[in-house]
Amino acid sequence: MKRKDYLSWDAYFMGIALLSAQRSKDSNTQVGACIVNQEKRIVSVGYNGMPTGCPDDEMPWEREGEFLQTKYPFVCHAELNAILNSASVNLRDCTLYVTLFPCNECAKAIIQSGIRHVIYLENKYSESDSVKASERMFRLSGVEFEQYQKTGQEINFKF
Repeated sequence: MKRKDYLSWDAYFMGIALLSAQRSKDSNTQVGACIVNQEKRIVSVGYNGMPTGCPDDEMPWEREGEFLQTKYPFVCHAELNAILNSASVNLRDCTLYVTLFPCNECAKAIIQSGIRHVIYLENKYSESDSVKASERMFRLSGVEFEQYQKTGQEINFKF
């Protein structure tokens, strides 16, 4: 008899995004992303972190203070990392699963890369100008976006 409590594709890919987010060194916000092609194959993953070669311990992680003493001018977002990590893979018509709604800068990269669908888990900055700009660009460019519908299914890992 076939098992009935297996993960849906959306749950599986959002789970990969959530697991990827656990690689982030950011003590406030961990974001993960998973890019999937039309054949339901993962083509890339990413999480928010410092650029390659910039040691995490030598970079600022603060949210407030002088601009250059905060994380904001340095951290590469999960979506951008996933796009950049895809290297030679064509992202045209792919779907991006991401744990936090993309900012305007990531929205531009998503659109330019050819990703056509964004499924996000949370949108805690929905009233920010950045998210409003993202939504506007997505609508104008034809990128569909929707919030992941939580099922309440629970998965536990012990490492």
